[in-house]
Amino acid sequence: MEVVTTITNVEFGKMINAAADALKNNAEKINKLNVFPVPDGDTGTNMTLSMASGAEYERNETDTHLGALAQATSKGLLMGARGNSGVILSQIFRGFAGKIADKETLTARDLADALMGGAETAYKAVMKPTEGTILTVIREAAAAANRTAKESDDAVVVMKATLDAAEKALASTPDLLPVLKEVGVVDSGGQGLVIVLEAFYTVLSGEEVTTEIDNAALDAMVMALHNAGVQGDLNPEDITYGYCTEIMVDIAKGTTYDQEFDYDTFYQHLAEMGDSLLVINDDEVVKVHVHTEDPGEVINWGTHFGSLRKVKVDNMRDQQAEAAAAAEAQREADAAAAAEKPAVDLAVITTAAGAGIKELFASSGTTVVIDSEQAPSTQDLVNAVKDSGAKEALILPNDSNIFMAADQAVEIADVPVKVVRTRTIQQGLTALVLGYNPEGTLDDNAEAMTAALGDVKSGAVTTSVRDTTLNGLEIHAGDAIGLFDGEIVVAVPDADIHQAAVELLGKMIDDDSELVTVYYGQEATEDDANKLEEAGLVLDEDLEFEIHDGGQPLYPILMSVE
Repeated sequence: MEVVTTITNVEFGKMINAAADALKNNAEKINKLNVFPVPDGDTGTNMTLSMASGAEYERNETDTHLGALAQATSKGLLMGARGNSGVILSQIFRGFAGKIADKETLTARDLADALMGGAETAYKAVMKPTEGTILTVIREAAAAANRTAKESDDAVVVMKATLDAAEKALASTPDLLPVLKEVGVVDSGGQGLVIVLEAFYTVLSGEEVTTEIDNAALDAMVMALHNAGVQGDLNPEDITYGYCTEIMVDIAKGTTYDQEFDYDTFYQHLAEMGDSLLVINDDEVVKVHVHTEDPGEVINWGTHFGSLRKVKVDNMRDQQAEAAAAAEAQREADAAAAAEKPAVDLAVITTAAGAGIKELFASSGTTVVIDSEQAPSTQDLVNAVKDSGAKEALILPNDSNIFMAADQAVEIADVPVKVVRTRTIQQGLTALVLGYNPEGTLDDNAEAMTAALGDVKSGAVTTSVRDTTLNGLEIHAGDAIGLFDGEIVVAVPDADIHQAAVELLGKMIDDDSELVTVYYGQEATEDDANKLEEAGLVLDEDLEFEIHDGGQPLYPILMSVE
């Protein structure tokens, strides 16, 4: 095998996009590694969406300098990060990019340094790092890269050592985290990282990488690149490359064809002619988008490799003048709309799923309710804060898997933001009802709402999606399971949701319990909730019940005890 002493921007772009594809293709495999057999285990989905955002930012970056591409990938991962696994992945790439910001190419040593930077940054991002997780995998992988780079200048050799160490570390995660061994799985986030590193190795070792980019996706990518070159605040005279040029070539066809197609050769020549370069090909067609000062030369270059099927050239300087006028008109319209919109001093941003649950939050003082059927990204949270128009904001995640994305939003938002670490919908509603004061300060509200969390117990009933043993319970796929403050404490055969809810309630109440609030979801009815109330009164006739149509998916019954 040929020694690869340097990684160029071309290889780097392939690595990032191959990783995004690999995660997409393995998302369900990763999801099934979730410790709890609940239907919303979504580590694979979250890592896939996070990496897809990083790859999109990389593709849309107009600067082809490798360090700039790495920074763009990092930014995309950060803004698109979903779930704690996605945020940790973004921190790995943040550290990775930080080590190579000034690099035009990467040596084996640079690659090892970047991986070491990724491990260091990821560990720093987690308040209490836990071994047996993705953190263990990146640390061991980076350490192997560092050792190997002292002995070899071959980037492929270093990447192979990195992957081997990552796979070994992943296999060891059940020995480091007892709950993984009890359930019989490896860490899901660690598995996702191994898939990323495997994709990197596949690209560097020269193996065939298949990407799934259809015409619609290509058009969206071209539009994003084109829009990056035409912005309302840019002077037309400041545009370096004025012609947006697109060609499509039927490879090895026509009378002008005189050169065999080689992706790297084809790409590198075009890279010297402009920026915002995008080259996508299969065995028959190559498609090009580039901003250049010489569209004729781009067209001429394409004819050497085949027959032209499509040519499109736009004068971006003319388009820029139009965009500037449109941007000014939009600013005036936005200013007028802002003047009519009532000012908000303190916004409350929360996440929820289900029409009834969302309405309860809205009626309890929430400014923006983000749908949480899919974990919101850092960008989603930042946008919610911005769209509220508030001078300050509180974020109620209502899910511990959103904590890290919320923390990242605090760092990015333009106004002061605090996170009230609500782990459940029930905690979020309690924090609003008992702790929120619209006239209070940001700090006072955060403190009062956090204190209110101790006044509520949270319960949830759903159906197991696989067989497992956890907390001494033998659980089978299809069993109704009850979670008490996040821990599975009840398992009932034959999907008996009512029986599971009754048994769960019995474990939640004590002599001090007074109020039980039941939220029935899409897979339950008001009659189901009323039967639960009847059974609850048998357990304790002094209990008071409130029943709401929550409309939440996946969890037929949510309940709180106060």
